[in-house]
Amino acid sequence: MGFPGTWMTESKSVVYRVVPKCACSTIGQIMYFSDHGHFYDGDIHDAREGIHKWAQDESQSAIMDAVRSKGTFAFTCVRNPYTRILSSFFDKICGVQRNGQRYRGSLIPQLAQQYGIEVEGDFDQIAMFRRFLLFARDTIRFRKPMDPDIHWSAQAGHVSTFVANGGHYGRIFWTEKFDEGMQDVLNSIHVKVPVDLASIPRFNESEGHGPRRAHPVEDFFDDLAKHLIWEIYKRDFELFRYDFENPGNPMPLGEIDLDEVHRRLAG
Repeated sequence: MGFPGTWMTESKSVVYRVVPKCACSTIGQIMYFSDHGHFYDGDIHDAREGIHKWAQDESQSAIMDAVRSKGTFAFTCVRNPYTRILSSFFDKICGVQRNGQRYRGSLIPQLAQQYGIEVEGDFDQIAMFRRFLLFARDTIRFRKPMDPDIHWSAQAGHVSTFVANGGHYGRIFWTEKFDEGMQDVLNSIHVKVPVDLASIPRFNESEGHGPRRAHPVEDFFDDLAKHLIWEIYKRDFELFRYDFENPGNPMPLGEIDLDEVHRRLAG
C-alpha cells in the first residue's frame, strides 16, 4: 500500500500525513516555505514540484526511504469530529468548488437527493446537515450509495495507513491548538528557512465555497445525530481525546498517547 496521503519537504526535513479538513493547506504551505522561503503560488494541493507527495510517482522512493528509516520526523494533525464533519458539509455538499462546479461533479448532488438534501437558497441548515450525516454514515459503514469520501471518513483511518505500513509519528497535534503543535514540530526538525508562525497566514482553501454556518455547533447534533457521530467516529474521540458528550466543546480533554495510537492502529 505504501504511504498514501503523505507529503515530505524536498529537503527531507519532515514528513506529514495529510488528514483532510485539518489545516492541511496551512501545514503544506509551511512545509513549502521552510524549504523555499516563499509560499506556493496557489493551492498547495495542486503543487507538483517543490514538495514530495506520495501521489507523485517520482516522490515515492524518497518518502519510502525517509519513513522506513525513521530518520525523518513525522507528524500529523487532527480535528474535533463534530466541527470537521460540519466543515465537510458546508464545503463539499453546500459549496461550489474552485472550478465553479459542485464537488465531484454531479455525483454528490445526485446521491444527496436520494436523502432529501437540498442546499439551494435559504435552506434549513440543521435539517439538511442531519440528512447529510445519515448519508455520510451509510458511505462509511456500508460503502453505499458510494465509497466514503476522504473529507468525512474517520481520521483514525487516515492516520492508520502510515502506522500500518511501518511509519512512526513523532507528534500528533490538534487544529484547535495549532500554533502550539506546529511550533513543537518546527522545534523538532532542522529547516532551511526559519518559520515565524506568528506571521504565517492561514490558508483555508475551502473558505467561501459554501454558506456560513448560521447556528452554534451543538445545535446541529440532537441525540440521533450524536448516535451517528459515535457510530462512525468512535476511535477519533478515543484516540485524540475529544469530548463526545458536549458537541459545543471543541477542545480536547487530555493529551494524545502516541504509544496507544501506534498500538491500536498498527494492525
